[in-house]
This record gives sequence, C-alpha cells and structure tokens, in this order.
Amino acid sequence: MILYADDILILSPSVSQLEHLLHACESDLAWLDMAINFSKSCCIRVCPRCDKSCVNISSKTGSNIPWVTEMRYLGVYFVQSRYLKCSLTVAKRGFCRVANSIFGKIGRSASEKVILQLISSKCIPILLHGLVVLSMQKYQLNSLYFVINRFLMKLFKTSNIRIVQCQELFHFKLPSVQLARRRKLFLDKFCVCV
Repeated sequence: MILYADDILILSPSVSQLEHLLHACESDLAWLDMAINFSKSCCIRVCPRCDKSCVNISSKTGSNIPWVTEMRYLGVYFVQSRYLKCSLTVAKRGFCRVANSIFGKIGRSASEKVILQLISSKCIPILLHGLVVLSMQKYQLNSLYFVINRFLMKLFKTSNIRIVQCQELFHFKLPSVQLARRRKLFLDKFCVCV
C-alpha cells in the first residue's frame, strides 16, 4: 500500500488479495471516521494477463470498483500493460500548452536564450513530472524528444533537425539528461531517508 496525503494506492498480486486489502482499508478508515470515495476509485491490471477480464472488486458497502485501462495517481497516468507503464500524452499536451503560452506572450521580442531558459524552468518540469521513478522505454524518450524538437523548430524557424540540435550552445538539457540528473537526486534523498 502506498499513501500520499489522502491518495491511497493498493498493490496486490491477486484480485482476491486486493479485495481483502480494500476491506482492511475500509475498516481502518471507518475507525478514523473517514470513507473511500468509490466514484473516484478504480482498478488497473499490470501483468502478463492484463487483457483478460476480471471479477469486479466490491467494497463492504456493496459498491463496485471498475476496471479501467488508464488511471491517474499523483498526476501520472498509468496504463494497463504487461509491465508498469505510463502514458505521456497528458504531459506532452501540458508541455505544449505552457510552451505555446510563453511563446505567445513573449513572441520574438526575447532572445532565444531567454525563451529556452523559460522553457527549461517552466515547461520541462511539466513534461518530466513523475517520470523519475519509472524506467523509460526508448520509444517513450523519443516521443519526449519529438515534442521538444518540434518546439525548437518553431523557435528557430527551421525544419532542419541539425539546426535544432544546437541547444547545447544554450545549455538546454535534453529530457534523458534531466531525467538522469533528477533520478540521481531522488535516489540520493531516498537513501538518506532509509
């Protein structure tokens, strides 16, 4: 079980154990005069048999928790898969929304260095939120590169990918570099806590 503020994530190797853990959580929360909001609750399968249908999970009060193919926990969208996998669609959409907003306000009046600094400090955290603790597949990193490269093409008014790769001159770090740095900081803090 993973707890963060009022968000609870229950992990279980089987459906029956999941239901048992749910009932235990309900009992403990009832003792605290709290209840689970079942309209916001859902179940997702992450296993080799993720595409097979499952028995519904029922609460002690008789509420059923639906099985879904995608769920959000602390801003990260997890998808039903054979292994733990997240969807980057919402993060990429958020990056584009904020980057276009910055670019729309500043336009061409600021230098490329200033715009890249704003993108690095305001948009990249949106794109990389929660990805530090997940192992990323190559195609997922490539999809992050694609979003950034498209924005850089817009910024530098080019369609040539070689021109866009000059971001090193502006000390603009790619997602893989930033993820590696953030992962190291996370693990350092985690080791200190343990």
